[in-house]
Amino acid sequence: MRTREAAAAPWAAADPYASALRAGRGPLFLRRADGWLLPLEVERWCARADGVDLGVLDRCEGAVLDVGCGPGRLVAELASRGRAALGVDVSEAAVEHTAGLGGQALRRSVFEPLPGEGRWGTVLLMDGNVGIGGDPYALLSRAARLLAPGGLLIAETLPVDVDERAEVQVVDVTGVPEPTGGTLFPWARLGTPALLRYADRQGWGAADQWAAGGRCFVALRSRSASSRAEPPKSTAVISSQRLRKPSAGRPVASR
Repeated sequence: MRTREAAAAPWAAADPYASALRAGRGPLFLRRADGWLLPLEVERWCARADGVDLGVLDRCEGAVLDVGCGPGRLVAELASRGRAALGVDVSEAAVEHTAGLGGQALRRSVFEPLPGEGRWGTVLLMDGNVGIGGDPYALLSRAARLLAPGGLLIAETLPVDVDERAEVQVVDVTGVPEPTGGTLFPWARLGTPALLRYADRQGWGAADQWAAGGRCFVALRSRSASSRAEPPKSTAVISSQRLRKPSAGRPVASR
């Protein structure tokens, strides 16, 4: 049976994704098994944090974990503010780009062991990363274990009411799968109502929801009462080891 860590590997090995990040531009798509193309906003990800991003970062509490940090604009912005922040991404190109901007990042799946588990003040799931792993329920459960009791999860959702799980692969402008065999991996697309439904089943509190610049966001609060084995600690949440996406809009028809 395929593990979530193994499912992340095709994304990490996707040459079109690495090439796009290194060039700072697309076009780049997630291609569903039925041929639809989900455009990825590479240029925005590789640019500096924009006004909408800054509004999100202003809401962050404590140390911040950016899950699926991509080229690192948010981690770099937080670092420039003197905030404790760490990005995690399965792509080596993403981690290298983040480090080049002055941010800290670790090449790892969110479902693998991470520094500071149970002590992060905020977890970010931006740019469509609420779809990581293709199982929103499992991802929310993992985020709850990463956060300190009462911690904040900020997730970006789609501006439409959708709850979709699909198998996808990374493709470039030609629409041809990456050369490693075109392995499909699981992804999800969620609007705000769907995310809130998943969150409610796990006991998350809905802290806020808002829209800005054509993008939609939800802030969720984890349970305050700790049922974790380890209480929060005051020690630094970022490991001392040397720490080295995708947003999906409405699909466009495949050529």
